[in-house]
Amino acid sequence: MTPSTAPLSLYWLPPAGDFSGEIAAARDAADDAETLFRRLVALAGRRLDFTQTLRLDRLLIASRDRLPARAPRLRLALAGNATLEQLAPGIRVGALRRGLLVDTLVAPFGQWRQQILDPGSALYDFKPDAIALLLDAHALLPELPLSASAQDAAAAVETAVDDVAQSWRTAQDHAQAAIIQLVPWLDEPPVLGHLEHRVPAARGALWTRLTVGLTEAAAAAGVALLDLRAASRAVGTQQLSDPALWYHAKQSIAPAAASWIGDHVARILGALRGLSKKVLVLDLDNTLWGGTIGDDGLDGIVLGQGSGPGEAYAGFQRYAKRLAERGILLAVSSKNEPAIVHAAFERHPEMVLRRRDFAAMEIGWGDKPQALRRIAKDLALGLDSLVFVDDNPAERELVRRTLPAVAVPELPEAPELYARCLADAGYYETVAFTGDDTKRTAHYAANRERRQMQSAATDIESFLRDLRMTLSVGPFGAADVPRIAQLINKTNQFNLTTRRYTEAEVGALMQDPGVVTLAARLADRFGDNGLTTVIIGRKLDDGEEPVLDIDSWLMSCRILGRRVEHAMLTVIAEKAGAAGARRLIGHYRPTPRNGIVRSLYAELGFTPVAGDEGSGETAWALSLGTAPLPPTDHVSIVHNG
Repeated sequence: MTPSTAPLSLYWLPPAGDFSGEIAAARDAADDAETLFRRLVALAGRRLDFTQTLRLDRLLIASRDRLPARAPRLRLALAGNATLEQLAPGIRVGALRRGLLVDTLVAPFGQWRQQILDPGSALYDFKPDAIALLLDAHALLPELPLSASAQDAAAAVETAVDDVAQSWRTAQDHAQAAIIQLVPWLDEPPVLGHLEHRVPAARGALWTRLTVGLTEAAAAAGVALLDLRAASRAVGTQQLSDPALWYHAKQSIAPAAASWIGDHVARILGALRGLSKKVLVLDLDNTLWGGTIGDDGLDGIVLGQGSGPGEAYAGFQRYAKRLAERGILLAVSSKNEPAIVHAAFERHPEMVLRRRDFAAMEIGWGDKPQALRRIAKDLALGLDSLVFVDDNPAERELVRRTLPAVAVPELPEAPELYARCLADAGYYETVAFTGDDTKRTAHYAANRERRQMQSAATDIESFLRDLRMTLSVGPFGAADVPRIAQLINKTNQFNLTTRRYTEAEVGALMQDPGVVTLAARLADRFGDNGLTTVIIGRKLDDGEEPVLDIDSWLMSCRILGRRVEHAMLTVIAEKAGAAGARRLIGHYRPTPRNGIVRSLYAELGFTPVAGDEGSGETAWALSLGTAPLPPTDHVSIVHNG
């Protein structure tokens, strides 16, 4: 199945198979919470139509009380000018596809403005983590006569954008939730043909101006856009909406499109919770080039100018390179001879990707699941960070069965469609883009050099000293808020509590006098690792003495094993003492991914003070001024503010 044959079918997912049998088995099985959750996620990972999506959603809702308490969760409120109930199942199942449980509230029909303006509304009582404002062209496009001037058209659109932006600000003030704004598509027949976009007051021209205005306003306000313009051009706006449904039921989104649009909403929700993929693992033969290099030789593979397929493979490589430039790590998993592959990357004149573009390479004759495990371990990332692209259906199915956490798109047969398939799948959705993202491959390359130096070192102490690390620490800064929110929502391994905060909430923490914030950058002899550590502490009085309660402590996986946490504890203790605290209280909330920090507080000299056998959550205390702190002579600490 390809984009052209079934554009709204989530064609990149494997077929539904015996969906009825599997959903009945999931419904009737006496599974424990984790097994049931895995079953439901696996079902969501199939190519489901609208009816199948509804059936899975019903099972999901009926099973909510049986699912693991530590599964990632998010509360989403939907508000708009049209009927939106048909979207909720697709959003919930799309989120489940990403391992995220979403509770939804649909605001009363057409009352989006009242719900946002009233601080006592049901929308705010729901305490949403995110609010999706789904206003279509009927609500946003001004009604102007065709004779209206360009100035009148510009003023009318500016007023409409300002009105929406004010709604964002009001919602953020009342809820401190992430805002998702729909960029509406235009599903109206033109009245001026190809001149439609040149007459300022024509609907097409107004729509163009509106989309630009919304995009610029959202960038300034830190609002996420549900921007379906490119996707809707591919599938056709007539598939997304039905005039009859609008006039009779005020549905601006057709039920047949609900699962597809729900998946797009879920991508943004997943990105808010740090669940987007981080790595693209590529097969080589008939994936990055045509032919089998071991049989056809360097000159025999199909790549680049001279043939349509060759140019298509080169085009796919260019797309992968652009993903790497925005921070997605590239890796290779190929059954081949390493020397032959390395020669291809270095010597083929039409090769777009080079060895330096890859953060990891697994080339040999072992099975692909084992290679993917080694790649994940080498990059210090979970298997659920990987997307595996291979032209071979048997290899794809083996990975799906063996490593269900790895995303495996159902690649079309034509290489011309590889890039579109990967883009349509939305694995790498993001709600922020920072300068640190563009340096990610370089960071991992530097990490390889560090590992090589460590293997040559005679002991860990000399290795750490030879790194010549400098830790620059200060309170959160406005310029770093996108990166801080990104780390908070993406970091899963070294993350003591995995509490998630939106950009708006991070901004509010910066203004709260009862909160201590710390952001740290780490540099060493191999380069700058960027902003890699975030700590949030809350000043409390527990009835005996002032304490600083460590709400969140997280560090990027790429700096693990360098005892940076020892230096950060010294900084925390200094800041807590300056704030009048006599003790530090730390918390560990276990998740499937953060087991590496289970004993962190014990290792740092804290003593246990509380624990919950059911959830596994523990609390730890350290008396300031009396308990010794770990040594920090392996790193220089620079205070910024």
